[in-house]
Amino acid sequence: MNKTSCVIRFDFTSRFLPPVYIVVFIFGLLANGWGLKCLLQKWRKLKIINVFLLNLGLADILYLLTLPFLMVYYFTGSKWIFGDAFCKITRFCFNLNLYGSIGFLTCISVYRYLAIVHSVRVMGRLTVTHSVAISIMVWLLVSVQCLPDMFYSKTFGNKSEKCYDTTHQTYVEDYQKYSLGWTLAGFCLPFLITLGCYGHIVIVLWTRKRVDKVQKQRSMKFLLILILLFSVCYIPYHVFKNLNLWSRVLLKQQICYEWSNGVYIAHQISRVLVCLNSGLNPLVHVHGNEDIPAQLRQLLQRARQVPQLCACSTNHEVEHNS
Repeated sequence: MNKTSCVIRFDFTSRFLPPVYIVVFIFGLLANGWGLKCLLQKWRKLKIINVFLLNLGLADILYLLTLPFLMVYYFTGSKWIFGDAFCKITRFCFNLNLYGSIGFLTCISVYRYLAIVHSVRVMGRLTVTHSVAISIMVWLLVSVQCLPDMFYSKTFGNKSEKCYDTTHQTYVEDYQKYSLGWTLAGFCLPFLITLGCYGHIVIVLWTRKRVDKVQKQRSMKFLLILILLFSVCYIPYHVFKNLNLWSRVLLKQQICYEWSNGVYIAHQISRVLVCLNSGLNPLVHVHGNEDIPAQLRQLLQRARQVPQLCACSTNHEVEHNS
């Protein structure tokens, strides 16, 4: 432990984040735009689960639209030129996307649990109106959780303007307490609910002999997607975010451990991983909506036919000219 000096490579963020943001922005917009288009085309036949998928896509689009401003921020060496208010709005959209995604994934998990495990009891009782009301509640609850974050200082002006994803060092102790409570309510509780629902679904599907094999495969694929999202995107972010805040609290007390720089870098990597959820969430669209895989197969078939059509037209032109 070193109480006098602490070397943390803050330049790592400016070099690491922008290229990933560009990839996520392009792929995320294309994938989510396509997913929303597929849902809106069948608006009149909207199903309960599709309402949650629609809100999941909207949460992703909301965050993706803020990425160009963050690209400019990190490309200019972490100099925020868009003002304090827009900095808070940008960070609020990130949190709204993150915890909104977790909330709607939890809703999808609970709905599938009820539809598979308690299908007789809930048949006909759950309607699209219920799913719309639940979606509004999710947006309200997530907004209430994220709102206190906007009251913390996000910018610090000197020769360069900063736009903190958490807060300035002055308020880091209070923010650490808020972050821990936020993690428990916004992440841990939904994660345990999702885990419990799909754990029970897997047990039921593999113990019932009359369950369709296709339904088993779909449920297992969906479970794997959720495991991927939580283990890659959500768990590392929350672990290293709180560890980094603890490291900053210690640094403010002039206490620095050898692992402080490693935790900072791991936190920046986890920020990249968590923004990947906007690109991975369309996988939920594919396996959550029965119509989308069929549309995707049709799209791939058309893409395969294009080279053949081009070859046929070329041969026809050659024969005509000869």
